[in-house]
Amino acid sequence: MREVLATHKELAARLAELEDKTELLALKHDHFAGNTRAQLKQVFDAIRQLMTPPEPPKKRPIGFINSKE
Repeated sequence: MREVLATHKELAARLAELEDKTELLALKHDHFAGNTRAQLKQVFDAIRQLMTPPEPPKKRPIGFINSKE
């Protein structure tokens, strides 16, 4: 479990680093189209969404349910 968490943190750090590099590249080069920037932002956002863990399913209550009430 610790390995998975460590890998997840490492992946998040590397993604942030890559995003910073692309922003610096965009600032240095005028020909880096705004459309390309928007597409890269969408890719980074999609990856972050995939990295978030899903919500655990709701647990059913323990016991009997009286269906006559």
